[in-house]
Amino acid sequence: MPIYEYLCDDCDTRFERIVINKQQEIACPNCESTKATIQLSVFATANGGASAKSSTPSSGSGGSCCGGGCGCH
Repeated sequence: MPIYEYLCDDCDTRFERIVINKQQEIACPNCESTKATIQLSVFATANGGASAKSSTPSSGSGGSCCGGGCGCH
């Protein structure tokens, strides 16, 4: 179930909702208006800020973390 961020069109309150069904009506927690605009979300990754590149050389497979087939290296 995705969590969506919204901005109320009537009172400018920012809020989040877990959305089970895209047809679900979303209401502002401040003014209860159903007019809200979905916002772009920023999310964190689980790599802890480490680089995707390996610090050890590849063992001849033609690439690093992905095997070299995607062209990212």
